[in-house]
Amino acid sequence: MATAPPPPIDAPGREAGDRMLALLTELFPICRAKTGAGVRESLALLADRLPTGGGEWTMTEVPTGTPILDWEVPPEWNVRDAFLRDPADPPGVRLVDFGESNLHVLSGSAPVDRRVSWSELQGRLRTAPGRPADVPFRTCEPGADWGLCVSQEQYDELAARGEREYELRVDATVADGSLTYAEFVLPPTAPAPDGPNEVLISTHVCHPSLAHDGVSGIAVATELARTLVERPRRRFSYRFLFAPATVGAIAWLAGNRDCADRMFGGLTLACCGDDGPFTLRRSRRGDSPVDRAAAHVLKTSGEPHEVREFAPFGYDQRQFCSPGFDLPVAALSRTPDGEYPEYHTSADDLSLVSAAGLAGALGVCAAVFDVLERDRTCRNLKPFGEPRLGPSGLYAAFGADPAGAAAQRAVQWVLNLSDGSRSLLAIAERSGLPFAAVAAAADALLAHGFLTDDRSADLSLGSHT
Repeated sequence: MATAPPPPIDAPGREAGDRMLALLTELFPICRAKTGAGVRESLALLADRLPTGGGEWTMTEVPTGTPILDWEVPPEWNVRDAFLRDPADPPGVRLVDFGESNLHVLSGSAPVDRRVSWSELQGRLRTAPGRPADVPFRTCEPGADWGLCVSQEQYDELAARGEREYELRVDATVADGSLTYAEFVLPPTAPAPDGPNEVLISTHVCHPSLAHDGVSGIAVATELARTLVERPRRRFSYRFLFAPATVGAIAWLAGNRDCADRMFGGLTLACCGDDGPFTLRRSRRGDSPVDRAAAHVLKTSGEPHEVREFAPFGYDQRQFCSPGFDLPVAALSRTPDGEYPEYHTSADDLSLVSAAGLAGALGVCAAVFDVLERDRTCRNLKPFGEPRLGPSGLYAAFGADPAGAAAQRAVQWVLNLSDGSRSLLAIAERSGLPFAAVAAAADALLAHGFLTDDRSADLSLGSHT
């Protein structure tokens, strides 16, 4: 028998990390909002990057004004250009230029094309407190307000010019259209477990040029889909949801009111691209299979991390975990939203993310779903005393070297706790061993007739005790 595999987080490799960083770099310049052409352009790009075999890609358009739970779909907002210039400057000189950063436009701003005085303009300029060189990301409901976002340095330069009139143009439209979201669904390739058997992976697609906060989750989710397509055996169906934050998730829930009946678990992905420690926020249930699998993967990985309890704020986990649905969806990130100084500013750029950071996040996600796929409840067929492993060749293989000794500890834990009431994850939690080592031990014991299992049994992933 081969010795136990390494801990469950295998580095996906430079190729996967580079592929995610390349996708992130391509998505970064696109001006996205809750609705509009930027979302569609981004989703079309993803459709070209996702694996062609084994999954189904669909895009859904929900028309403006459609009731979605307690909301309705907002008007569609699109922006083509924006600038501020002083008529006294040479032609072509722009003091604020959308072409330099799409964050310069208040997302959702009503169109403007006129001269404005400094007295009127200064109240329409948003800055980032404490970040004098950075442009903030700010939003409003489509057409409800107008304005620009500038650095404090730009604001001060304008103020130093004194009272005067400026040429202001925000070339935007607010009109009936639709909200767009996309799904990529991978069906199971092996017998599915009884009961709920769908896993949801969700990420938002509505932020403009924000690397860690805006597009890193998209890149990791896309590569995760590729990783799962390449797995030869999947018990679960995997649904990847790419939707605008809040209103997009609510639109999806409104169209999938039966999702609680089929949802086994899920993850929302955001802020996955920097090199900070991992943060897991449990689902509202707190003890779902995904909560336990993710917490165990992080605990045994050796990676710096924090596990937090559910809180009803922060990205779309709160929509999926709202009381009427209460889906078992956890949230995974590296440095979370709002907890790094560059958050929602132009400093959240490509310098803040790395191929290694993205690859680490992918590795954690892949390991979590590996736990869900490989977990099962086993029963020891020789429970009276410790069985002789030597005649089967297992004892010699286990004890041959330090790795073999670690594998033997795993097999002893599996034999002792496999009484039909505990899953392999429960045994890994009790023993403190990586799930991969416990699963490898169980595979060997099953192959030599020491255990029996039922892969469709005990979808709660077994008792903790």
